[in-house]
Amino acid sequence: MTSPERSTSPAQQYADRSYRSPAALAGGALLILLGLWLGIDAVLRGTPATKLTAVFALLLAVPLITAFSLRPQVRANDDRLLVRNPFRTIVLPWSAVEDLRAAFSAEVFTHDGTKYQLWAVPVSLRQRKKATRQAARGAAGRPRFGLNADTGPVPKAMADQTLAELRDLKDRAAHRDTAQGDPEVRWSYAILAPAAVGAVGLAVTLLL
Repeated sequence: MTSPERSTSPAQQYADRSYRSPAALAGGALLILLGLWLGIDAVLRGTPATKLTAVFALLLAVPLITAFSLRPQVRANDDRLLVRNPFRTIVLPWSAVEDLRAAFSAEVFTHDGTKYQLWAVPVSLRQRKKATRQAARGAAGRPRFGLNADTGPVPKAMADQTLAELRDLKDRAAHRDTAQGDPEVRWSYAILAPAAVGAVGLAVTLLL
């Protein structure tokens, strides 16, 4: 499930939108707190070898937990789509976006055929089945024509609703001069560097 956050500005035709997974945020925060509690306890009470192992384990675990739970985010505005995945940040001007789809995972495709996953928009097959059942019950319970016809929105899973909003924004904004450009991909060295140091250090301490 994703949680959209919007902030409006008079200078913008479309509101900035931010999507994150509340479940991932909560789970990641709990795991980090648990890891810090166990790691700090080992550093304070353990033997020198245990302390060193705990430090390297924290250097490896905390960045990885952060990368897969707290870091993922999707932001969109008039000009571009920003995708923050565990180890990379992808900036896509709307003119470079070909389509957004959700099968077993949410994905964005560029005109050159490159595909990027949207880690912040998890696809829930359970939600999708529930939305389908609700839509079927609504269609069966109300007439299609007449004064009592069902003209309300069709229920959608959160991921499908999110991608529908992003596709609508792309279709309306891709023609803008400020939405032109090429994709940019940046690696998150703030995550990769400490995790690499932790992995190497942990491997060395365990082998000695």
